[in-house]
Amino acid sequence: MAGTQLVVRRALLYVPGSSQKMLDKSRDLKVDCVAYDLEDSVVPSKKSEARGNISRFLQSRSPGVTENAVRINAVNTGLALDDLTAVLKAPSIDTIVVPKVNSSSDLEFVTDVIRHNLPERRAENPSKTSPPPVNVLALIESARAVTDLSTICKASPYLSGLIFAAEDFALDLSLTRTPSLLEFLFARSAIVTASRAYNLPSTIDLVCTSYKGAEGQQSLKDECVGGKGLGFNGKQCIHPSQVEIVQKAFSPSDKELHWAARIRIADQKAGRRGRGSWTLDGQMIDAPVVGKARAIIRKAEACGLDVTSAMESWKDQEPE
Repeated sequence: MAGTQLVVRRALLYVPGSSQKMLDKSRDLKVDCVAYDLEDSVVPSKKSEARGNISRFLQSRSPGVTENAVRINAVNTGLALDDLTAVLKAPSIDTIVVPKVNSSSDLEFVTDVIRHNLPERRAENPSKTSPPPVNVLALIESARAVTDLSTICKASPYLSGLIFAAEDFALDLSLTRTPSLLEFLFARSAIVTASRAYNLPSTIDLVCTSYKGAEGQQSLKDECVGGKGLGFNGKQCIHPSQVEIVQKAFSPSDKELHWAARIRIADQKAGRRGRGSWTLDGQMIDAPVVGKARAIIRKAEACGLDVTSAMESWKDQEPE
């Protein structure tokens, strides 16, 4: 497991590796994570070409893309080894996205290949001078995977998060996707809970398939609110127009940031007075609430929000 370090993956945008045009366009994006795709968006006859495109593309970094990921083909296709052998040579690779993870053996295979190809980027006991390890994100797409989450979460020290793939999950269970997404409630809750239980920093929610026009944007916003409410901290994107909406939705809101700033300022004062619990706006504030406020401030800082101004505006806040 990759641990509890703060990793910001609010938006994970897929870009097909077979399209040089789309690869080049991604240079101008400002997004937490781009997953350059070798799987669903690439037809079988273009797999080899896509590997070469991505390997060449990741010789350098794009200034607005925080994390360079590659979605390989599923381990059971027989294509994953060639995918990994090609893309792990790229100096700018940060993360491998593994689709259709049904059991721990899928992640164990990927882990073995990473260790063989990049022994200097080990996840176990890295030295202070070691380059950062390659992260792994696992796509959860089946009933089998949902029922085996505890084993999957323990399968690799490189594992940094889980992603829910709704369309394949619906296919596996013969479900019909509805706007309410209630048919996915159990699976989504299980994924979030497992990620927290095993200290995985990322839980990335399903793709919003509606994105065009005002109606599509509203659907995307509604899904973000629902996913954040379940405990997801990011969402998959299939079009660049979705990124800004998603990253704003999965950042602390202005209201959340100012609430956290009030708590933080007042708690510091309460602590100096020996008060372990106190009230604010008639609500009791104790250690769990303060912990939540600290987490919001930490996330806001990582998202580039103006935390300093928020703290300054509430510098006179007193515990009640």
